[in-house]
Amino acid sequence: MTASSAMASKAHEDDRAPPIFRESLVKLMRAHDSYGVWERMPDEEILKGFVLSREQRRAIPVIGEPDSKVLWRIEIFYTAVSFAITRRTGFDATPIIKISGEGFGRVVVIVGRLVVLSRALRDVHRFGFDTEDALIQAGEAMFDEALAAIERFPAVARDD
Repeated sequence: MTASSAMASKAHEDDRAPPIFRESLVKLMRAHDSYGVWERMPDEEILKGFVLSREQRRAIPVIGEPDSKVLWRIEIFYTAVSFAITRRTGFDATPIIKISGEGFGRVVVIVGRLVVLSRALRDVHRFGFDTEDALIQAGEAMFDEALAAIERFPAVARDD
């Protein structure tokens, strides 16, 4: 089965299932819970750390090093995109994240020899989304962009 046919067959799964990015993000968050605190917590509660209102983001100063919790959320977010890509395609997707002490940087996600996603990061001190829906839409859009790149260049993604 080729990558395109595998992706197409999975694309027709039950429409009521949660978006693959959301499911991947929740799984990763739960996997990092070594003490079982989040075990019984609803998914919405786990995702709250990614949701910041515009007012909350504006109140965060962009001076100094980004907070380690923010850097961790950025890492988890892009790892979830990569995890969703791997789950859907069967190809290993690897995020590479480089952030300076001033809060600027770049994220690339690589599958085989193919860069399937590239994003510039600015003001990472204020990383967050207005709503959970905005979080999921952003992750799903990046996931879709990566799938399109893999479908366009499958031989490069397979690393033939």
